[in-house]
Amino acid sequence: MKHLYTLLLLFYFTAGFSQEEDKTNGLFYKVSLSATLTTNDNYTIANDDGESFINLNGLFINNTIGYQFDTRSSIGLNVEYDHYIDQNLNFLPVYLDFTYNILDFDDQVFVRGGYGKLVDLGKAFENGNTYKVGIGYRAYDDNFKNSFLIGFDFSRKRFGFRQTEKLSSFAIFLEFMLF
Repeated sequence: MKHLYTLLLLFYFTAGFSQEEDKTNGLFYKVSLSATLTTNDNYTIANDDGESFINLNGLFINNTIGYQFDTRSSIGLNVEYDHYIDQNLNFLPVYLDFTYNILDFDDQVFVRGGYGKLVDLGKAFENGNTYKVGIGYRAYDDNFKNSFLIGFDFSRKRFGFRQTEKLSSFAIFLEFMLF
């Protein structure tokens, strides 16, 4: 843990002493809200009971502290809370991710991937590991520092006895990034 604090302090001082007009590297904070959707097996086209064809299956809230190396690449430390409604499962993934901008214009198209652990916080949370891959679009504000990100993530979680249980999900995300 001491190494993590030392690394974050180093990133902070590196970003603090390199203040430029057009900031292309440094520390950032990102908050995210994601949702997974599923189809309703009980839905019929001529239903009168008010059921919808698509239901919410999971809700994820993510906080990221990261470092952007240049205009194309960044790394982030993520702490996320995942709740799956149908399965009544809770996860606390802590993982590192790497993002690379494949199209680098005024706005950016990016790919990202991450790997980490599912933290065990007691009986309500599952223990295991997770990985995530995604693609998205990043739109900047007027001064090209803060941005909104939207896209899709695929995640896989392995948990349970000897991590034999698996849960895959496809989520749509909306993020706000402070740079």
